[in-house]
Amino acid sequence: MDHPSRMFSRASLLLSCSLLAGAATLASATPAAAAGQVVLYTADGLEDFYKDVLPAFEKKEGVHVAIVTAGSGEVVNRATVEKDSPKADVIVTLPPFVQQAADTHLLQPESFPADAHIPAAERAPDGAWRTFVDNYFCFAVNPDEVKTAPTTFQDLLKPAFAGKVAYSNPATAGDGMAVIILTVASFGSEDAAFNYLKELESSVKFHTRGTGYLDVLLSRREIMVANGDLQMDLGDAAGGGLSIEPIFLSAKAGEPAKTFSLPYAIGLVAHGPNPDEGKKLIDYLLSPEVQAKVDTVYGIPARDDVHAEGKNAEVVEKAIKGVTVVPVNWTQVSEKKPAWLARFKQEVLGDSGKPAEVTAPK
Repeated sequence: MDHPSRMFSRASLLLSCSLLAGAATLASATPAAAAGQVVLYTADGLEDFYKDVLPAFEKKEGVHVAIVTAGSGEVVNRATVEKDSPKADVIVTLPPFVQQAADTHLLQPESFPADAHIPAAERAPDGAWRTFVDNYFCFAVNPDEVKTAPTTFQDLLKPAFAGKVAYSNPATAGDGMAVIILTVASFGSEDAAFNYLKELESSVKFHTRGTGYLDVLLSRREIMVANGDLQMDLGDAAGGGLSIEPIFLSAKAGEPAKTFSLPYAIGLVAHGPNPDEGKKLIDYLLSPEVQAKVDTVYGIPARDDVHAEGKNAEVVEKAIKGVTVVPVNWTQVSEKKPAWLARFKQEVLGDSGKPAEVTAPK
């Protein structure tokens, strides 16, 4: 993570990937099906990890891994558009979008040897998906710009943050949907959560299509607070050369901050162009050898027989110390998602005309 040649990689990758974020652009960027390759549609945040582990897979199997990176919802939306003629073989995305992909039969139920070491609660009963890299939702600030980090949701309403808050659109990004999930959990009801988000909107500069490049904007001091996830934010700070610091918020002073597990999940695309190579890729990424490396990007292994160790694991443990990890019923979230998105569009965005799908740092 801290090799000098990689210090700029996150920002440059995010800039290039964010330019692929629009649906039309993403379509033109989608690799054509070809023998000797496997196509991976993936949520942003794991760029450095793929860079580390995929060359060995490509050399061993004699195939090229073509990667398309975007927001969690966007990769699923793109696969949905392509359902009658799939271009991807493997999808990595966050909940509740992975459940959406499974419910709409975009994913092929399949069993893998690693499933025996992934807890039942962290994989689909039919094998359509399973946790690939575990993670936690968080917010982030630029510590050079924000000397006293906010500790409560109410802190974000202070004049100091007016026009300096941004978070990703819940319709296209898993971390954006996570903002709604966490505010509902923290405030105790959907109405209270949306009332807060409506009030917060006066301090929001814009919403982004994906989440990853918010770290770039934070580091450039174009915003002061953003949503994110712990794995991505710690990785960007340590290995991407970006000035960011993850934080956790509580509903009010005196209460513990809250978060929840927000894992990257992986599944095989139904009727993908290269199914055999897709299965091999998933099997490889879930292998003990590769899972043992997820801590290099501050992830948590999905396998119960692989344990994160070393300084990065200690950083993750320290970051969430004292933070309450709340359970999430992802089936319930999937059911509520359409209504939540409607409320976000109508009650939060309203007729403000505020940019809601920013795709690249300006």
